[in-house]
Amino acid sequence: MRVYYDRDADLNLIKGKKVAIVGYGSQGHAHALNLRDSGVANVAVALRPGSKSVAKAEKAALKVLDVAEAAKWADVVMLLAPDELQAGIWEKDLQPNMKQGSALFFAHGLNIHFNLIEPRPDMDICMVAPKGPGHTVRAEYMRGAGVPCLAAIAQDASGNAHDLTLSYAAGVGGGRAGIIETTFREECETDLFGEQSVLCGGLVELMRNGYETLVEAGYAPEMAYFECVHEVKLIVDLIYEGGIANMNYSVSNTAEYGEYVSGPRVVNAASKEAMRQVLADIQSGKFVKDWMLENRVNQTSFKAMRAKCDSHEMEEVGKRLRAMMPWIAERALVDKSKN
Repeated sequence: MRVYYDRDADLNLIKGKKVAIVGYGSQGHAHALNLRDSGVANVAVALRPGSKSVAKAEKAALKVLDVAEAAKWADVVMLLAPDELQAGIWEKDLQPNMKQGSALFFAHGLNIHFNLIEPRPDMDICMVAPKGPGHTVRAEYMRGAGVPCLAAIAQDASGNAHDLTLSYAAGVGGGRAGIIETTFREECETDLFGEQSVLCGGLVELMRNGYETLVEAGYAPEMAYFECVHEVKLIVDLIYEGGIANMNYSVSNTAEYGEYVSGPRVVNAASKEAMRQVLADIQSGKFVKDWMLENRVNQTSFKAMRAKCDSHEMEEVGKRLRAMMPWIAERALVDKSKN
């Protein structure tokens, strides 16, 4: 595995390009603002007419264009719209309008790896994928640090895609922390697996089931929330800082002993087999096929699952308890009025 830093990247390469960021969500706002603050003078945000994000981008003093117009204008296009919309945007607005010899960038490999987008042969197809949510990418950049980025090349038509990718990654702050060389396949499959089995899927289900177990046993919902949800951040911060050994150094011997004897009773061989099945569905393309079919029916099941999740008692209890801790809101990474 090769890792690059600011000293390995020529920031002037991306400074000399017209860069269009398609989308202004979590990642989109971070890329646009970080590139601008890194000295890229020609940055535009590409949005559909009527998008609520237009006002947010304009408030941040960013140039806003519609997607087709931005495609004609740009030398580099970073496609940061939701995965399920990218193929349609490519077919309608980007493919017929992007310049010959321009570069199309992604922050996730899904649409290229699973052939949902078939790029033109004259283009560089590159990936810069920050290993953190966009709000963290922006916050770390603003404090003079950065979030590590994964970098990959799927198509090098110009012969300069590698250097351009490093330059872009440095522009969003990745060179401060490390730019890690990978492939579209490796990034895509490991990212989907991590999200589904651990970070968003496994962790949320673990917290929810822990909460429900305590409440069903007669304990106060507030106590269940503190123990099974709120304190997850405190533990994860210790792991983030110095690994699991660092966490075990910080917690009590009682907690550490409980980790060893009870953790494997909850997450066990059956759990690992389920993880293997999740990975198999990702590798075979089944997950992506199912997700694209879900979008063809207007995300009916997806929206129902979201509504069920949002209406869980745990969410209301958490909202009430967080109101007692104003420092959480004061340090919030997400401000929906801005990003």
